[in-house]
Amino acid sequence: MTTLQGRSRSALLVIDVQKSVVARAHARDAVLANIVTVIGKARAADVPVVWVQHSDDDNMPLHSDGWQLAAEVTPAAGEPVVHKRYGDSFEDTDLESVLAAGEVGHLFVSGAQSDACIRCTLHGAITRGYDTTLIADAHTTEDLTAYGAPTPDEVIAHTNLYWQFHAAPGRTAGTVTTADIDFKP
Repeated sequence: MTTLQGRSRSALLVIDVQKSVVARAHARDAVLANIVTVIGKARAADVPVVWVQHSDDDNMPLHSDGWQLAAEVTPAAGEPVVHKRYGDSFEDTDLESVLAAGEVGHLFVSGAQSDACIRCTLHGAITRGYDTTLIADAHTTEDLTAYGAPTPDEVIAHTNLYWQFHAAPGRTAGTVTTADIDFKP
């Protein structure tokens, strides 16, 4: 039900599953296993997998070791990789043109961090007209309680809760689990 004309396909976004981003992530191994499973399901259903990698000059310079994808995940030949410098994967990137070329109007979102780049991209997608589904057990964040944040499990649960009930005119939002994901149109 996307508001984007001629965009009937879905795509899976794998956001910032990079060494430094997921090194201290909550339930890291379980979440990465779910992401690997979802990637396999997407590829089996001929759904494009789009990779997003964050960089910044101070903490995660482009091509540094921490910038590299986690060992558990690898793009297949021909899968696009979008490089970003802001939380929203659309901001100052070629993500929109990649999705337009693939006639994508529905995004399934996975990766890290739940309280930063995942949330920014969810909101960025729906405001740009995309139907946007968060994979509830395939995103994570690190423990930022020292800075006043809730515990990681609470951040993830809250992100799932509010996205499950999110709405916008002519667009759908929601959540799905790895076990229940169905990439059929």
